[in-house]
Amino acid sequence: MNYIKTLLLFTTTALFIGCGATADILSTPIENIDTSPLKEVNLTDEELKHWGHLDLIKDTIPGMSVDKAYTEIIKNRKGKKVIVAVIDSGVDINHEDLESVIWTNSKEKPNNGKDDDKNGYVDDIHGWNFLGDTYYEQLEYVRLVASGNSANPRYIEAKTELDNAYQKALSAKNKIEKIIKQVDESDKAVATHLNKDNYTKEDVFAIKTEDVELLKHVTFIKQMFVFGLESISDLKAQLTNELSTYTESLNYNLNTNFNGRITGDNPDDFTQVVYGNNNVRHIKKDESHGTHVAGIIGAIRNNDIGINGVANNVELMILRAVPNGDEYDKDIYLAIKYAVDNGAQVINTSFGKYYSPHSAKVREAIAYASQNDVVIVNAAGNESEDLDKKQVYPNDAVGIGPEVSDTFISVGALNPEYGSEMIANYSNYGKINVDIFAPGSKIYSTFPENEYKSIGGTSFASPAVAGIAALIRSYYPKLTASQVKDVILKSGLPIQTKVIIGGSNYEVKSFNEICKSGRIANAYNALIFASKLNSL
Repeated sequence: MNYIKTLLLFTTTALFIGCGATADILSTPIENIDTSPLKEVNLTDEELKHWGHLDLIKDTIPGMSVDKAYTEIIKNRKGKKVIVAVIDSGVDINHEDLESVIWTNSKEKPNNGKDDDKNGYVDDIHGWNFLGDTYYEQLEYVRLVASGNSANPRYIEAKTELDNAYQKALSAKNKIEKIIKQVDESDKAVATHLNKDNYTKEDVFAIKTEDVELLKHVTFIKQMFVFGLESISDLKAQLTNELSTYTESLNYNLNTNFNGRITGDNPDDFTQVVYGNNNVRHIKKDESHGTHVAGIIGAIRNNDIGINGVANNVELMILRAVPNGDEYDKDIYLAIKYAVDNGAQVINTSFGKYYSPHSAKVREAIAYASQNDVVIVNAAGNESEDLDKKQVYPNDAVGIGPEVSDTFISVGALNPEYGSEMIANYSNYGKINVDIFAPGSKIYSTFPENEYKSIGGTSFASPAVAGIAALIRSYYPKLTASQVKDVILKSGLPIQTKVIIGGSNYEVKSFNEICKSGRIANAYNALIFASKLNSL
């Protein structure tokens, strides 16, 4: 990495910004996290909906100080438009909180059936859909097993992983089916006793009976309510969703006989580059991942609708390349190249896998982005793995070896609670291969068809940092992509204490042992650092 050595000199508490203004550099409030001021009450609904934008010192929530950045630094300044490519599932480009920030290819005439800009893609008005009408796909290790290529050095590993995953999914599916059957029986008994179908949690807990059979059903429903649900309909909906997830996994993701590729190309032939279509929207409402990511980056700010994105001067280029299953390497390679060639300055890649037959080609595209001054922000992954020990894709290095890019940022996920449990228990980590952490759990953002929901994952920490990169490129356009990465890593809040990581493999490590920077991302600090560097 070519770190900016001048940034190491900035140890004073105030830096020059813009036209004579000053602002303080934030620091972790207290080094010993066990004696830090923790949030003593649960976050309010309003705090939860935008906790990633809050300020650690003011709110005792490990947000990115986005609100503070806008009120104290950006204010009414006008920045430059920045194109951010979202390589993901389809995006609802007609969403009320996204429609006006979707990138439009000005060199292409809409719907004339011609490749006006001669880039190889006909009518690519808002980006490109490399999946065509595909929705479901196999996981990559399932493709390897399905190929029958037992000479592949990872074939036995993939076969073992598939056998284990299939049995776990089948067992879970059968268990949920039994629970659903029991819920239906108990629901019917309780509803009959109460003489109403739509009963509440309070109704159930108020039942007094000596009927042994009825008591069995009442006890079962009470146990279901212990999980935090407020109604039987909520319980049934949750169980139905879980059953659907496992059924789809068995039928498609883990099925060696399924082939979702319907684009007519050979995914192993990188010379075939024109396939898919120009429909970048979601195919079904459940295809929500890309829409959620897009909102985190650039949902229209201060329109009294929904949410505020991190960045306020963005155009979102949509590249549909991630199915329900694992992405194909060729699609990612071409999507990155498309983004770079069509003007993106930041690319968000909220996806990943642990098998990649053409990983070298994807790294070639990552290097291409770096050579053309483009920042790529990538989700670290959700398996509680140490990425210095287990290879994940996409990446900019083989193992812990030399990196092909100095503009690739890997992001882990934070919980909305400041303290020893601030690292999301699912988040991957790595002193060498994860760069920084950002808000990723319980993130409220856009969903298809003008909806909004809270979900979590490193997938949603990555676009938060992509938003910071876009802010820097908007207000300090002289800075290179390499400098933008360096600013983000050097300006984060340093966490000097130990945190819990590893999910069920519980470990306690210091923050600088789990990511390269030892920091959590901070938009306010980043703009201060960028301002100083911009003036040099």
